[in-house]
Amino acid sequence: MAKKKSISKHDIISLYMDYVLEHNEDPKSVYKFSKDNNFEEALFYESFTSFEVVKSSIFSAFFENTLLLLHKSEEFETYDARNKLLSFYFTFFETLTANRSYVVYALHQQKNKLDIVKSLKEFRTHFKKFINTLEIEKLDFKQDKIEKIQNKAIEESAWAQLIITLKFWLEDTSPSFEKTDVFIEKSVNASFDILNIAPVKSIIDLGKFLFKEKMKTNI
Repeated sequence: MAKKKSISKHDIISLYMDYVLEHNEDPKSVYKFSKDNNFEEALFYESFTSFEVVKSSIFSAFFENTLLLLHKSEEFETYDARNKLLSFYFTFFETLTANRSYVVYALHQQKNKLDIVKSLKEFRTHFKKFINTLEIEKLDFKQDKIEKIQNKAIEESAWAQLIITLKFWLEDTSPSFEKTDVFIEKSVNASFDILNIAPVKSIIDLGKFLFKEKMKTNI
């Protein structure tokens, strides 16, 4: 049989996922993997440099697929930050559910924590950039250094929340992972309630008012 003249990045990812689920380990070599799947080894290196890179690209592929589905909806662009994040969560976890066997293998069965961190590294970068696009309302300190700290805190807390949700989903035994859906809604709503800066703004405005009044009485 003639070898394939081309193979997509997506196809390599799918073949890799199938292999590790069937053998419970990485392929022995790129040469053997390419040969067994009937394409030239050089085609593999057009998309990836190693299986480690393939592994780290998988969760990014899940993320990209999620955004693709979300942006197909015209309504999504009209949502506020809270509903955009909720939509992301529900769509992302539907994608994970469709690939649950691999996700369990990658995050639950592997003993090496470092491998798990590597698997999520690229996805983590993309997710944090997505959080920044939501334009979550923040306090205006008018100081770049403080603004950066505030943005970093929101990014890291959002990532921590996603990891906690992922752990909940991995351990969820309810039909159709219904409890995860409830957890997503409650946790995202709670996080936005905590970030609600309206009360803080009111306190700052009150402080400014009192300061001005005090200044007047001292003149």
